[in-house]
Formats: sequence, structure tokens, C-alpha cells
Amino acid sequence: MDMYKTRKVKGSRGRRDKTEVSCCMKYLMFGFNVLFWLVGAGICAIGLWAWTEKDMFSNIGQITSVTLDPALFFIITGGVMFIIGFCGCIGALRENTCLLMFFSVAVGLIFAMELLIGILAFAYKDWIKNQIESQVKTMIINYREDLDLQNLIDWVQQDWLKCCGVNSYADWELNRYFNCSSKGSIEACGVPFSCCKPTNDVIKNRHCGFGMISNADRETKIYTEGCIPSGEKWLGTNLIPVAAVAVGIAVVQILGICFASILRCDVNAQKAKWGYDY
Repeated sequence: MDMYKTRKVKGSRGRRDKTEVSCCMKYLMFGFNVLFWLVGAGICAIGLWAWTEKDMFSNIGQITSVTLDPALFFIITGGVMFIIGFCGCIGALRENTCLLMFFSVAVGLIFAMELLIGILAFAYKDWIKNQIESQVKTMIINYREDLDLQNLIDWVQQDWLKCCGVNSYADWELNRYFNCSSKGSIEACGVPFSCCKPTNDVIKNRHCGFGMISNADRETKIYTEGCIPSGEKWLGTNLIPVAAVAVGIAVVQILGICFASILRCDVNAQKAKWGYDY
């Protein structure tokens, strides 16, 4: 009888010990990952919608070149965020140490990869610049082949960097439709409308870039500076905000790893107490 009472007291103490897992940490971790999960699901949904709006079977051939298909990039990024966020949510809510471990390792690997990319970008900035130039030139060549890619380039040139081409407007000759030797194309020796400088016209002239490569008066009508030089100027001007965003993302990732590790340790400690008491 005394033994039974002792085991009952120990059992009740064990149930009280289980509440020592920090509820604040648990639900903070859960809430953080719910947001992360929803953002990932939204990005993935946008990518899937954009991809299905095009010919999916022809796009499968571009799967090895993610930079040429913004929709595919959204799908992959959103999918990774969705999986990590889902594991973090379930791991925190169910106090599952395996899922919490997966979350910590996954976020840690992403953080390490981001750090490595930052170091390599600083150490090999000339090589990185050449690779970016090569990719952007490839994007210009495929400008008319993918509507999402076209919209992305137009947004960068017209709304963000106010630029035209890679290093200059002349880079648009790489595209077969804008090349000056292209016969039968009304866009020959021209640039996209997104290269045009804004005007006060009520109706936007989408033909404003026609013939601008050979037009001597082009500097008054289109942006002549390339997007690479314009991007370097923009980065130099906005270095502090960009650095602040990068540091903020890094802090959030580190906090996520710390929260998951602390919660996992608490759960393991409670499991050990239960096993010891019984």
C-alpha cells in the first residue's frame, strides 16, 4: 500500500513536471512558424498559378535554369518555406523533438548557405558580377519567350532601377526581335517600352522604344544606362537599409534556431524525468 502511494505521488509529480515546458516559448515558436508557413504557402501558390497560366509541359524543359523562370523560382522558394514552417508548427504544438530538430537543422543550413554566399560574393565580387551579367544577357535573349520573365525585366527597367539593358541600351541587340539586322520585325533596332523615360501623356505609348538604338536623340527619350551600373549605384545609395534587412533576417533565423533548441531541450528533460520516476 505504501509503495502504491509512493508511486502515485511520483506519478502526480511527473504530471506537474510536464508543465515545466515553457508555454510562452512553445506558442511563440508556434506563432512564428504559422506566419512562416502561410507566407511560404502564399509564395508557392503564386508560383503555381503563374506556371499553370503558361504551357506547363514546355516549361518543364527550363527546370534546370530556375533564373529563366520566375514562376519556378517562386514554387521552389515557397515550397521550402512551407515545409520548414509546417515542421516548426507541428513540432512546437506536439512537442515533437524530431520535427524540432529538423527545423533547427534546416534553418541552420539556410543560414550557413546565406553566410557562405555573402562571403563568396565579397571575396569574388568580380566573378559574381560577370555571372550576373551573363544571366541578365540570357534573360534579355529570352525576353519574348516567357511572359513572367518579360514582366520582371520591365519592372526592373521601368519601376526600380530606371535602366535599359545590361551595361547599356545597346545590349538589346542580343534579342532577335530588337536586333538591327532583324528583317521583318517592327521592333528591329529598338528597345522595350520599359526603357522609355516617363512622359505626361495620358495614354502610355508602348511603341516609344522603336528605332531608339539608331536614334541620335535617344538620350532624351530612353534610359541609356545599363541595369548593372544602375544596380551598383542603387546598392551604394541604399546600403544601410539593405544591410539592416539582411541583419534582421539573420536575427530572426538565429532566434528561430534558439527557440527550437530550447523547446527541444525542455521536452527531452521532461521525458527523462518521466522515465526516471517510473
